[in-house]
Amino acid sequence: MLRELPAVFDVAVIGVPDEDLGEHVHAVMQPEPGQAVSDAELLALAEQRLAKYKWSRSFSYADDLPRNPIGKVLKKELREPYWRATGREI
Repeated sequence: MLRELPAVFDVAVIGVPDEDLGEHVHAVMQPEPGQAVSDAELLALAEQRLAKYKWSRSFSYADDLPRNPIGKVLKKELREPYWRATGREI
């Protein structure tokens, strides 16, 4: 759904630690080359298309998403920096 924005080339959605909920939805965006996308645009699209509990509560941006040799996004690598300090495994 977030890829529908013209400025978004690719996106991966992961769970990251949250003190209140245990974890929350986080979206990692790869913008189209030379494009920029704002958190406000992403939230506006989510508000139109998704139930509130499915919204990403936070966003980050990456030049490239890590992939394995067959092209699958390596979400464990995206989650690792967020979970490292918690002492919990993902």
